[in-house]
Amino acid sequence: MQKSKLGIDFERVKYAKHIAGKIAGDVQKFVDGYTTVAVERTICRLLGIDGVDQNAVPLPNIVVDELHTAGILGEGVFFILGNAVIETGLTPQEIAENIAVGKLDLKAINVHSQEEVSAALKPFLDAAIKKIKDRRSKRENFIATVGEGAKPYLYVIVATGNIYEDVVQAQAAARQGADIIAVIRTTGQSLLDYVPYGATTEGFGGTYATQENFRIMRKALDEVGDEVKRYIRLCNYCSGLCMPEIAVMGALEGLDVMLNDALYGILFRDINMQRTLVDQYFSRVINGFAGVIINTGEDNYLTTADAFEEAHTVLSSDLINEQLALLAGLPEEQMGLGHAFEMDPQLKNGFLYELAQAQMTREIFPKAPLKYMPPTKFMTGNIFRGHIQDALFNQISIWTGQGIQLLGMLTEAIHTPFMSDRYLSIENAKYIFNNMHDIGNEVEFKDGGIIKERAKFVLDKSINLLENLEKEGLFTALEKGIFADIKRPKNGGKGLAGVTEKGSNYMNPFIDLMKNRK
Repeated sequence: MQKSKLGIDFERVKYAKHIAGKIAGDVQKFVDGYTTVAVERTICRLLGIDGVDQNAVPLPNIVVDELHTAGILGEGVFFILGNAVIETGLTPQEIAENIAVGKLDLKAINVHSQEEVSAALKPFLDAAIKKIKDRRSKRENFIATVGEGAKPYLYVIVATGNIYEDVVQAQAAARQGADIIAVIRTTGQSLLDYVPYGATTEGFGGTYATQENFRIMRKALDEVGDEVKRYIRLCNYCSGLCMPEIAVMGALEGLDVMLNDALYGILFRDINMQRTLVDQYFSRVINGFAGVIINTGEDNYLTTADAFEEAHTVLSSDLINEQLALLAGLPEEQMGLGHAFEMDPQLKNGFLYELAQAQMTREIFPKAPLKYMPPTKFMTGNIFRGHIQDALFNQISIWTGQGIQLLGMLTEAIHTPFMSDRYLSIENAKYIFNNMHDIGNEVEFKDGGIIKERAKFVLDKSINLLENLEKEGLFTALEKGIFADIKRPKNGGKGLAGVTEKGSNYMNPFIDLMKNRK
């Protein structure tokens, strides 16, 4: 029986997860009836379609846009491509190339049974599953034979815009002690309804997420991992309008961690909630199968809402994200649920409140490799105070057993980090993690004290919010601005036109295969 250092009533936690499960189940009923252009492009990629046409338009977009324009996307690209394979004898890649030059019209293809379609596409389906399995086995073998860093994993970012310069900085960070390298995505890519192609050397505040860039960075991290005798994880983003597509590209190229949140794109990028919730499901199925840890974005709520007053919304969202991930077959051990050290440093006893919330989150999600975010909202450009704020954040992380530590930078409010900034952040964390290694096992919390009472208060308030959400439904709650004080309309935002109701012939066998780990 799990014992709480905070005196948390785990029957209350069980009840909270039950309510969150009902909210997630209600969302899933909607998700099961719809597909999107991004889901269908992902199926194209899994069937081997890659590359661009003479105008640099990705071939998966060419295929799916033709079906969408014709009003038959609801039948599903798997079913339609399967019929095309039967009729033409071509591979899905060859079919896409023919469509791109106007030599093939999918609307005119004769229709065969679902059984015939499944048989025709089985070799391509099996090849995709094998490639992702092999990629996962390669990671697991590296960790088993070479090893990896201890938790909390030290997570740092690179963001030059040039993938080749990113490689230089990422390898330097790994030699300094980083365990996870996150390649920050170029500003605005989450709003592109296609995935750019090839290696890129220009970006804005980050580097384009492309399959070739993934391949280049994975190769570089494997090389430096061999050198430092430690597996280095690679992180990128599959949020935005291409969630499942980028998830499958990451699965094929050996990414280990992906930013994947059911609500982030809705709240912070104004992506339509129907589109996001359908896309996140398939993306998480893929991440789960590939052994990828997802990072959720609840920490972002506290950049627009007060961290002390709205802490319960973070916990409520974590609980919903967990239940949605479970429905997608994602194990708890791959859920990097997000929370953050974001209270105003002028708040009296703020450290105690932060400690209470971090310990509470750890106890409520005992198997999850929690993603703990550093102070950013109240960074001022005073690098000395900033370094101290990061040190307090690091203390709480080791004290409460967090899983993934996104290191704060002393120059957080000034510029994209230099290599020297990363070194100082890694040194800060390593020093504190070593010196305070067992503090969590040594210190007990006082009954009736600030820490225990804060944890109980946040949990109770979160349960009240979940009960209201169950009555209203998640869609209505998002329209009312329950999370992050941001309101979003159910039928507004970007990407709604890409949502399509499934037709009678719709097929996506990848979901069952991946969820059942076949």
